[in-house]
Amino acid sequence: MAREKIVLAYSGGLDTSVAVKWINETYDMDVIAYTCDLGQGQDIHAIRDKALRTGAIEAIAEDARNLFIDYFVWPSLMAGALYEGKYPLATALGRPLIAQLMVRVAREHGATAVAHGCTGKGNDQVRFDVTFQTLAPDLKIVAPVREWKWTRTQELEFAAKHGIEVEATKKSIFSTDQNIWGRSIEAGILEDPWVAPPPETFQWTVAPEEAPDQAQEVEITFDQGRPVAIDGKEMDGVELIETANKIAGKHGVGRIDHIENRLVGIKSREIYEAPGAILLHHAHKELETLTLSKESDRFKTLVSQAYADLIYNGLWFSQLHQDLMAFTVSNQQYVSGTVRMRLYKGGMIVVGRKSPNSLYRHELATYEEGDQYDATAAMGFIKIHGLGQTTQAKHQLLNSKAGGPRLELPSIIPPDTTK
Repeated sequence: MAREKIVLAYSGGLDTSVAVKWINETYDMDVIAYTCDLGQGQDIHAIRDKALRTGAIEAIAEDARNLFIDYFVWPSLMAGALYEGKYPLATALGRPLIAQLMVRVAREHGATAVAHGCTGKGNDQVRFDVTFQTLAPDLKIVAPVREWKWTRTQELEFAAKHGIEVEATKKSIFSTDQNIWGRSIEAGILEDPWVAPPPETFQWTVAPEEAPDQAQEVEITFDQGRPVAIDGKEMDGVELIETANKIAGKHGVGRIDHIENRLVGIKSREIYEAPGAILLHHAHKELETLTLSKESDRFKTLVSQAYADLIYNGLWFSQLHQDLMAFTVSNQQYVSGTVRMRLYKGGMIVVGRKSPNSLYRHELATYEEGDQYDATAAMGFIKIHGLGQTTQAKHQLLNSKAGGPRLELPSIIPPDTTK
């Protein structure tokens, strides 16, 4: 009788390489290894070959970069999703896509289970498990690292016993994850929030003090909230983000040091490196100030926070996401134009923005010739605008016969010190 099949999210690292054999022994299942390229800078075909050598009955590797950017990264950028105002959610955005693609592979190959290499302490286990439960509740979920609770030494011993090919012989000083939208770095000495990240923490950005002495200006063009060109050159998503990463990283832009509130209830110190993401988020926000009404722009901040929390918490495939996305698409329909940013030694500022849909109107803002603002209308507006306050002041705040405040609160009226 043929053994049941399980689809494993396979990275080629120690954990998932050991997991192939461990699943064979523990669950008596055949493993199909799945690897997708989200721009993490690895040779996915070499990883595929390694999975087969490790004992997988089949290994699948595919390029999902454009899918990732078009359907996950760009919507999050349009929504202004930065978790706790800092983290552009690179890893969090990748997990639901990987899980979705694994479900597809499981269906195509008749698998009855899926597996990932997440620990029981982080957020990624939630993102994988919730997505699996949502899209394929009939599939069994296996999490070897969460189940076996081995030390790294025990993993290496298991690998040696079974002839499993591993590159590492000792634990790296950091735990890292990356895709085209950013890198996350944690653990080791970074667990002390007082310790500054050492230089080897970073790979995509130069230290600000080592950045060029000459500032660089870069123009980013958006169409309905999505970036489409840099310095006038139209690009697809992959080329655009890679270009943004290189430009911003060269100037030391995109380093994030964050004390983060994890979904599982603990605080962690996370270092992120996301030069392109931070550049694009800042430019996008500047274009919104030009093209969104005051009310839409301010309400958008609530949506941005809800959207970021939803992604971080692994609820991508939810009705709330559909609702927030509907608002975002409507909100972004006029967010088209170009923003010019100046980058210099770890910092960046906006120095220009333009849009065919701009709500900034020179004829209304100018104090020079061509002014079309009707100043005579201001007096009536001011009177109506302040009517509620002046009425209350007349009959309560400034009326001694009304008894004054009944609570011992600081007065909002300063004392008269001129007497």
